[in-house]
Amino acid sequence: MSNKQKSLYILLIGAAVILGMSIGQMLNFDNKTEISLKGSKKNKINNLLRYINEEYVDTIQTDSIVDVVIQDILKNLDPHSVYIPKNKVEDAEEELEGSFTGIGVLFQQYRDTFTVIRPLSNSPAQKAGLRPMDRILLVDKDTVYGKNIDLNLLSKKIKGQSGTPVILTVYRKSIDSIFKIKVIRNKIPIVSVPAYFMINDSIGFIKISTFAANTYDEFHKAVKELKTKGMTTLILDLRDNTGGLLKQADLIADEFLPNGKLIFYTKDQKGHIKKVTATARGDFENGQIYVLINENTASASEIVTGALQDNDKATVVGRRSYGKGLVQHEITLNDGSKVRLTTARYYTPTGRSIQRPYKKGHKYEYEQAFKDRQFNGELYYKDSMPIVDSLKYTTPKGKIVYGGGGIIPDIFVPINYNDYVLKYSYLNRYLSDFITDYIDTHLDTLQYYTSQSFIADEMIADDLYQNFKIKHIKNYRFNHKLNIRKSKSSFKLLMKALLGRDLYGTNVYYQILTKDDSMLQKIISSKDTLNVK
Repeated sequence: MSNKQKSLYILLIGAAVILGMSIGQMLNFDNKTEISLKGSKKNKINNLLRYINEEYVDTIQTDSIVDVVIQDILKNLDPHSVYIPKNKVEDAEEELEGSFTGIGVLFQQYRDTFTVIRPLSNSPAQKAGLRPMDRILLVDKDTVYGKNIDLNLLSKKIKGQSGTPVILTVYRKSIDSIFKIKVIRNKIPIVSVPAYFMINDSIGFIKISTFAANTYDEFHKAVKELKTKGMTTLILDLRDNTGGLLKQADLIADEFLPNGKLIFYTKDQKGHIKKVTATARGDFENGQIYVLINENTASASEIVTGALQDNDKATVVGRRSYGKGLVQHEITLNDGSKVRLTTARYYTPTGRSIQRPYKKGHKYEYEQAFKDRQFNGELYYKDSMPIVDSLKYTTPKGKIVYGGGGIIPDIFVPINYNDYVLKYSYLNRYLSDFITDYIDTHLDTLQYYTSQSFIADEMIADDLYQNFKIKHIKNYRFNHKLNIRKSKSSFKLLMKALLGRDLYGTNVYYQILTKDDSMLQKIISSKDTLNVK
């Protein structure tokens, strides 16, 4: 990979990661807390707002001024204290609650129409008869197709109260017909453990994408099932997991650690320390563990990683994690809006603070520092990871670990081609459109595959590549900037994985990608796979 290619690859990384960090700020909430300003300070603000409302030269919504003031206050505290306006609260909390009310369908903008990719299993959409590649034309009486279609508008119209109907007008290409389908909305679970399976006879794989209200239950089910299949070594994938509910991270770490072991502790401004320790419960205390992390691993996922690394329970594989070690407490304001305020720092069992350095009021510089570390070669070279000798700690078995910003992996694995294309490249948009188009033109053939026969069929990747080559491979930007031809095998596997995801779900997607996953292959091919030092 040339320096020019690397520069292109990493230009988009920072924006993608910062966007995802909003989830990672959600750690330790009390949703029942409600506060309001009191006394002279409240009067001072109210008087100013009243004066602006009555005397300002233009008409202005004072509520919007208040929002700006609150945001400015929090921005000058630390990088992770945030304000959530009332109209954004539902969206912000939906993922953490582990469910939403809707019809249960994956759809994508395909040309000028929202198209069903796959109705979820046992969902209202599936029960009502929606099928892959159905085009959604109207939601009730509202048109949702055309040149300027709005994904957010479609989502809002489809969502609603549980038990209420929504009428979809759809076009089905296979029968060249337009008709209406009535779907009854219901609770749709948001899966936070999108994949788990056996890699071989002894090694199991579990992916956790976020820490939501149902994450531990999903994880516990996965562990029990894989143990019945012979799992003695677990690869826990926390890559791109930007955090979530602290309690869920605590419960999952507890599954691996013996009774009384420290998981983490927090310290507030008064120096009060709160310790969280493991209980006697634990379904995988005797198994071997590898934890996969990358530059997007943050917050609650860093707690789990740090706890297992510091207790000599896991070998950490990948790249340095994000470095977010601040605990937020959620406050509900009297108008229904919310503030997530940093109230403490958390520390790993050896005493490490994972939080990256920051200056109050310098949020932009904090975010920029994350982007800058990618340009210094850290994603590609082990020696470029910053090691602070003064923040050196020792685990009970004598392993050296470091603080100062993020978790430093025990085994470094550089970023590879698919890592970039999957998460950061503009090619992703072209790939999504291409995969949808491929399904649309090959649906009659694809419907005869099962998930396992699809995984086993090596010819699919070849056919995908040939189809993509005909349509896009002559594009100069693809060839010159992304070097698809030089990464042909990886690119073919990636396309097959994306097609498998759309047809069968994320479990198939991750099973296919394991064949070209540099972190997994590093573990699987190692002679010391079963030795955790």
